[in-house]
Amino acid sequence: MRRLRRAKIVATLGPASSNLEMIGKLFAAGADVFRINMSHTNHERMRELVGMIRDVEKDTGRPIGILVDLQGPKLRLGTIAGGSIVVKNGDTVVLDQNPAIGGADRIYLPHPEIFAAVEPGHTLLIDDGKVRLTVTEAEPTRMVTRVIVGGKLSDRKGVSVPDSTIPFSALADKDRSDLEAALETGIDWIALSFIQRPEDIAEARKITRGRALIMAKIEKPQAVHRLAEILEAADALMVARGDLGVEMPLEKVPGVQKQMTRLGRATGKPVVVATQMLESMISSPVPTRAEVSDVATAIYEGADAVMLSAESAAGQYPAEAVATMSRIAEETEKDPLYRGILDAQRTTPEATGADAIAGAARNIADTLDLAAVICWTSSGSTGLRMARERPRPPIVALTPKVATARRLAVVWGVHSVITEDAHDQDDMVERACRIAFKEGFAKAGQRVIVVAGVPLGTPGATNMLRIAYVGGQSADD
Repeated sequence: MRRLRRAKIVATLGPASSNLEMIGKLFAAGADVFRINMSHTNHERMRELVGMIRDVEKDTGRPIGILVDLQGPKLRLGTIAGGSIVVKNGDTVVLDQNPAIGGADRIYLPHPEIFAAVEPGHTLLIDDGKVRLTVTEAEPTRMVTRVIVGGKLSDRKGVSVPDSTIPFSALADKDRSDLEAALETGIDWIALSFIQRPEDIAEARKITRGRALIMAKIEKPQAVHRLAEILEAADALMVARGDLGVEMPLEKVPGVQKQMTRLGRATGKPVVVATQMLESMISSPVPTRAEVSDVATAIYEGADAVMLSAESAAGQYPAEAVATMSRIAEETEKDPLYRGILDAQRTTPEATGADAIAGAARNIADTLDLAAVICWTSSGSTGLRMARERPRPPIVALTPKVATARRLAVVWGVHSVITEDAHDQDDMVERACRIAFKEGFAKAGQRVIVVAGVPLGTPGATNMLRIAYVGGQSADD
């Protein structure tokens, strides 16, 4: 099941894709990682989905990544008499902490943390920005707002506060429960919602204790302002463009996407571009030209993965959406301009032995037009450092750990193979050549480069490279 592209595809599971047959079809169509959205999934259903994904993994013999997306805290209005009221531009709306049913004169907002954070001039967005309010007076238990964009205010609609840093955890009680259940099930990645600061990652890190890697969803302006700190604390980023487009001007989102993609590339951490990539394929068998261009832009930028949400979870054409995305990625990567754009974004390797070795391996592989770059990796760090370099030849990651192979499923250009650890350096080189041949990455007589850490099995100790001929004849170190 070798993919003909470097960029990876994340497909969300849902009502349209929640049986074994369809999950198998999505994988065959090109899905490398499956996302389970805990906003719409209970623990029992999550376990069933994980079991089906692992069955597909067993049938295909390929490691598959599983990303569990936590809901995050939800800020909502209280109850309104009659279910809703309509407000017009210029109207005054009072929000307070009185739990009585609201009406035209006032509405209950059951979140004291919002009152603690807002100041006059701050904006409140209701129902994904359909109604926009500006705070004119702010008190500890009451605020007065002026309607900037009018519309219907309904019961329990979501509230966003883009100008305010809310002083509470990114993990609600439901998220902690979901996180523990997911970790017990053996998933690979956790996506954290409502990230505002690096401390939000630290809290989740204490719970995961290395059992899964953490992907920070960037969906709030506060997170954009502290992007470098958040990425340092996290293992990967997701560009949550839908929520970003609600909380900041839409025209700023493409620039933020590029900023995030390049920062992830510079630090060697995966970046997933998400939301509305092929939105029209929820109800149409073909995407719009604009959507094709949108996916291609993410591929040109060097994103590690592109994601489907409702397209694969609830749409009428889930497998077609994955196949379409795969074809767009393949075609984009064939473009003569693609390589030039990737190379132009390359940053100087960090001052570590692992990065120096990865940079040298990429340089040698490109210069000698080698068939593949073969990485021996226990923790996955060698594969990540190699992917950061974006070499021309494919990257094959050999690892004795199933968890490592699954986690690398979201990383640009990495084809993971599970194999027992090498016994010595000769075995390391010979087995790398044999697997490269068997997996279709190299033919007899072609050369590959082998990257590893010695002593074997030491995480992060990338310090060796060898050029080798497939067929057992080894070149000089």
